[in-house]
Amino acid sequence: QLQAFGGGLVQAGDSLRLACAASTRPFTSYAMGWFRQAPGKGREFVASINWRNTTTRYADSVKGRFTISRDYAEKTVYLQMNSLKSEDTAVYFCAAGVDVTMARIRYWGSGTLVTVSS
Repeated sequence: QLQAFGGGLVQAGDSLRLACAASTRPFTSYAMGWFRQAPGKGREFVASINWRNTTTRYADSVKGRFTISRDYAEKTVYLQMNSLKSEDTAVYFCAAGVDVTMARIRYWGSGTLVTVSS
C-alpha cells in the first residue's frame, strides 16, 4: 500500500529526493513519515508531517538538510535530502502513522536504499 522509491548511490554533498506513493484510500487521514535503518543498526525516525500538512518533525541529525512534504492529489510524500553525508547511508522506509509523532504506525512501506559515498 506504500511504495517507496528514489534511492540510489550518490556522493557526499549531493542531493536526492525520495518518494512514497500511497495506494491506500485513507492516505489523507494519516500523518506520514520516513524512517531509516543503517547496516547493523536499528530503525530510526527521520521526519514526519501531519495530515493537515501544517506540522513537520525532524530528527536532529537531518534538521536543516532534509525536507518532508506531501502531495494530496498524487497521494505521495517526499523526502528531499540535501548535503548528504556518509552517515545518511541506510534503507529508508515510509510509514503512515496516527499522528506526527509517529509513535503508532498503521502502515509500513517498502524500503529504498540510499548509499552515500565519501
